[in-house]
Amino acid sequence: MTKLSDRTIWITGASSGIGEELTYQLAEKGNRLIISARRREELERVRLNCKKEAQKNIRAVVLDLSDLDALDAAAKNVLEIYGRVDVLVNNGGISQRSLVADTDFEVDKRLINVNFLSAVKLTKYVLPGMIRNNDGHVLITSSMVGKFGTPFRSSYSASKHALHGFFDALRAEVWKNNIHITLFCGGYIKTNISLNAVTANGSPHNRMDENQAKGRSAFDAARAMIKAVEANKHEVYFGGKEVFGVYLKRFAPNLFNKVIRKMKPIGPEQF
Repeated sequence: MTKLSDRTIWITGASSGIGEELTYQLAEKGNRLIISARRREELERVRLNCKKEAQKNIRAVVLDLSDLDALDAAAKNVLEIYGRVDVLVNNGGISQRSLVADTDFEVDKRLINVNFLSAVKLTKYVLPGMIRNNDGHVLITSSMVGKFGTPFRSSYSASKHALHGFFDALRAEVWKNNIHITLFCGGYIKTNISLNAVTANGSPHNRMDENQAKGRSAFDAARAMIKAVEANKHEVYFGGKEVFGVYLKRFAPNLFNKVIRKMKPIGPEQF
């Protein structure tokens, strides 16, 4: 069991959605938190929304996950604050709404950098300390499309698949150091992820997907994440009926492919 109380926890993507809810729930448990995102004012808003006694144990470190070179200074700052990171939550990321044939390569590269390579780099910073302490946990926000690909999410799906390959391998390397890895595969969760998703030229989608709007709450997703970490789960599926896609792909791949092909083109009726 990984008890999430009196721990030093670093959360990326903490200014909204699941990351914001994780901040509130983990602060309630008496943890020391480092919260990160691009906008300091939003991080401060989240910090001040926590109970007064918890606010002093929450520090904000601004970082842009798309700027891989700048992550070095941010990670150094984090390690200087508390001297260690017991739990790293690689939660920050962006989604996609565009066809492969239309998408600029720079958009593909940005999705891989933000969703995959930033998580790799930040994990490599905290890993030596976890190994020294013979203790640690890395929680990764993946997606259902980390288990199967769907139209209009090509590089987003690729970035999430990459997380599974990398962190499954890491888990096999560090289990003997009492370091645990949890991949959280979310389905439709009501956050701003579809609003902020990038389109073919990199501009924001600026539209709330219909399925997203009807999805499960970020509060429930954060609660499920915490339970998964405390139970040392390797992989968790969270969502509605879309979860069945994992099993359909595994046990009836031909049928799965036929279902996926019927997804409608981009438009309000699909998103």
